[in-house]
Amino acid sequence: MSALEDLITKAKALQAEGHTPGQISDELGLSMETVTWLLTQPKGMEAPKDVHIDWTAVGSHGALLDDIAMMMLKRFFYLAEGKKVLSAGDMLDTVVGIAPSGVPLATLIAAEEGLKLAIYLPAKHSRSEAPTGSLAGTFATITGQRCIIIDDVVTTGTTLTETIEFLREHGATPVAVWSLFDKRGVREVGGVPVYSLFTISRLG
Repeated sequence: MSALEDLITKAKALQAEGHTPGQISDELGLSMETVTWLLTQPKGMEAPKDVHIDWTAVGSHGALLDDIAMMMLKRFFYLAEGKKVLSAGDMLDTVVGIAPSGVPLATLIAAEEGLKLAIYLPAKHSRSEAPTGSLAGTFATITGQRCIIIDDVVTTGTTLTETIEFLREHGATPVAVWSLFDKRGVREVGGVPVYSLFTISRLG
């Protein structure tokens, strides 16, 4: 089975389990356009140009996940050198994890630095007729908070734009976005800088 056939099988299996296209997009680290193609495969239409990133070898092991989260945090310290920043808490109040894959990373970073934890549920996960994003009520509120946003993969930047707008509308100040992988070479979204551990570049 080819890699593409494997992705088609995975996408259709997730759909059969009741996942929305948005959830499948997050699960496979692909754009919504690519997921739509995988699920429908219209005749005469080529597969969208996309990159599939499978980091389950890390994400499925707590110790490795912690190592990755600490790499993200150390990158912050390297960026903060010379700015008299002693800890993430000198600049931040709350870590906002974008569900689902940003949540464990955000949790580990918040625990390490003694920061509050908020969880953002993107609109694409909503099943309502007028989908909107929201905060998970069990975790921290964000009003008046300086926030860092954590996600695993920057695919198109749409979810980040939505998250940043939501935070601002609810009285928070997004300071930066940290991600593992950036598939678009995004340096900022809505005026908020984006710092990724790895940037994926397509040649040709």
